[in-house]
Amino acid sequence: MTTTPSTTTFTTTTFTPATEARLAVARRVADAVLFEGYVLYPYRASAAKNRLRWQFGVLVPPAWTARAEEHDFQHTELLMEPRRGAELAVEVRFLHTQRRTVQRPCPDGTFETVAELRLDDQVVVPWDEGHEQTVRLTVPVESLAGEGITVPFTRPAAEETEPVTDSAGRVVGRLVRRREEVGGALRLSAAELEGPYRTYRLSLVVENTSGWTPDGDADRDAALPRSLVATHALLCLDSGRFLSMTDPPEWARGAAAACRNLHTWPVLAGEPGRGDLVLSSPIILEDHPAIAPESPGALYDATEIDEILALRTAALTDEEKREARGTDARAAAVIDLADSMPPEVLERLHGAVRGLREVTAGAAPPATAVPSDPFRQGGVTRPDTPWWDPGADATVDPATDHVLVGGRPVRAGSRVVLRPRLRRTDAQDLFLSGRSALVEAVLHDVDGGVHIAVTVEDDPGADIRREQGRFLYFQPDEVDVMEDA
Repeated sequence: MTTTPSTTTFTTTTFTPATEARLAVARRVADAVLFEGYVLYPYRASAAKNRLRWQFGVLVPPAWTARAEEHDFQHTELLMEPRRGAELAVEVRFLHTQRRTVQRPCPDGTFETVAELRLDDQVVVPWDEGHEQTVRLTVPVESLAGEGITVPFTRPAAEETEPVTDSAGRVVGRLVRRREEVGGALRLSAAELEGPYRTYRLSLVVENTSGWTPDGDADRDAALPRSLVATHALLCLDSGRFLSMTDPPEWARGAAAACRNLHTWPVLAGEPGRGDLVLSSPIILEDHPAIAPESPGALYDATEIDEILALRTAALTDEEKREARGTDARAAAVIDLADSMPPEVLERLHGAVRGLREVTAGAAPPATAVPSDPFRQGGVTRPDTPWWDPGADATVDPATDHVLVGGRPVRAGSRVVLRPRLRRTDAQDLFLSGRSALVEAVLHDVDGGVHIAVTVEDDPGADIRREQGRFLYFQPDEVDVMEDA
């Protein structure tokens, strides 16, 4: 970095109760960021995709950037409107990698490193764990003008041992955890912008300042214990608000576009409608991100889909579950969660509709006519059936419905020539241009659109497609009616 702000000591170990309460609102999402991709299904150290880990928010030692396309800093810029006397609370969080080896006792009283320890309920194996770290500071906004402040931090090297016992309580080995020293710095500054409103551009830089130098055969595994992993920041104003960088007010769009955000992106956090919290994340999020209320617990797998992961985890063999339990405590918790999940909780993971609300209270309205459209005449809804259910409209029947094409009705059994439109088609459809097809159904969607389901007449797999209901779909202006139809 080119700037060299002066070093000051604004660090604090605790926040005020009010600030702590506000940050706690955002920490559940921040925890998901911290452990995003931490351990992937099937949650075993031996799984191929768990051998290349730590993909998000990794700030490597500066010397390592010359060898790999990785970064040693994050740069966040955003707009804020603090009130006079406002204080800014900053909480930077990251994982400090600790390398865990497995050892068993020798007859002479020493220990030797082994590839695994097999216990009754788990297979303990070597693994890189994430040791959560936090750097906190509170600073008056006015003190950030000019060169701003710099807050250095260090996490020292350490070594810890933990005995491993069997079901009878006998010591059968030990775990040795080693951490290397990591160092970093937070650089904060703010500049007031010209204009009718009291608006500041806030800049936060988090960087790895480790002096480690890799030797000739060092690889990424050697750099990770000296890195800041899954790095992100929470910011809280005790008085004032931050502006959305995704959807700023019209008057602030130019200033928001001029902000530089490198290897991270700030979004408003906490409850919708409030602007006193920001999460600057290495993962792209929308404003006011939240954990789905149906989620029964953290599954850690990047881009996780709870239902699929829960089902597949529950289906692991007993031996696979033993290794997962011995891989990491968090992986063991996922196995236990999947094994003990009640059916009603699993059912909630299948899906949820969040965009519906009751328009009127009281009894259900009587059946009403469906507004006509160019392809359908009249219709009656069933008030006790959700609108997205095909049975909500008693008049819709794909087997008998028709649509007019060139003034001629097209329905199931009609023969058409396919004329896919270039503006909305793909290469596969273009190969079908000019081919004759048999109409299998005419379907109406909830937005009033009409789709013609067809099978190509000389397709040798047409019978299989028809049996499975796997048709090709075209719109009415993409077909011509055959003269002999």
